[in-house]
Amino acid sequence: MRPPRPPAILGIGKNYADHAAELATGDAVRLPEQPVVFHKNPACVIGSGEAIELPPVVQTEHCDPPLGVDYEGELAVILGCDARDVPEAQARDVIAAVACANDVSQRWWQWHGGGGQWCRGKSFDSFCPLGEPVPIERIDDLQNLVLTTRLNGETMQQANTSAMIFPVARLIADLSQGTTLLAGTVILTGTPAGVGAGRKPPRFLRDGDRVEVEIGGVGLLSNPVRQRS
Repeated sequence: MRPPRPPAILGIGKNYADHAAELATGDAVRLPEQPVVFHKNPACVIGSGEAIELPPVVQTEHCDPPLGVDYEGELAVILGCDARDVPEAQARDVIAAVACANDVSQRWWQWHGGGGQWCRGKSFDSFCPLGEPVPIERIDDLQNLVLTTRLNGETMQQANTSAMIFPVARLIADLSQGTTLLAGTVILTGTPAGVGAGRKPPRFLRDGDRVEVEIGGVGLLSNPVRQRS
């Protein structure tokens, strides 16, 4: 079943040091000093089992180098109430549930087609698969969960959420400073290393692929990939 559209989807970029390193240009890896924040269109949410669609607009094989559609397995946090100026120590109190998520990203649109903003490349229809929400009461420690992303059965990403640069509580405290986060808002907390753009050669999503994001204690999100004419 497709999840309801959230009032907002806030994504966090470069929240795992190994992921920041795999996409860094040059020798120096600069880790963010503050959370890197972007929005995704709420209309791009789909549920487990639904297809990640590749419409003609995301086909950019003519680019040099080619930059296609990428997977990003993530932990999603869903707020249970309106939240503003939340202290880190109270951040868990405003969380209703967590879920497996895939921050699908078209890399050319993310890096070159959006005027310096990431949201266009991350907001095409079907680009935010979300798994079944799990009540926060069932999760003992948000910073001790094993996240695994598989592509056609092959493990591509695996990390513990303890490796986040900015833990969940810090993200909620930071994002809510002077800003009301509406109940139902989804926060995508970042992806570890192993994305397609970071591989040599790159491995972008193709028609017929299947992407699975699994988080221990949270569940399994599975989506086929389909070309759309």
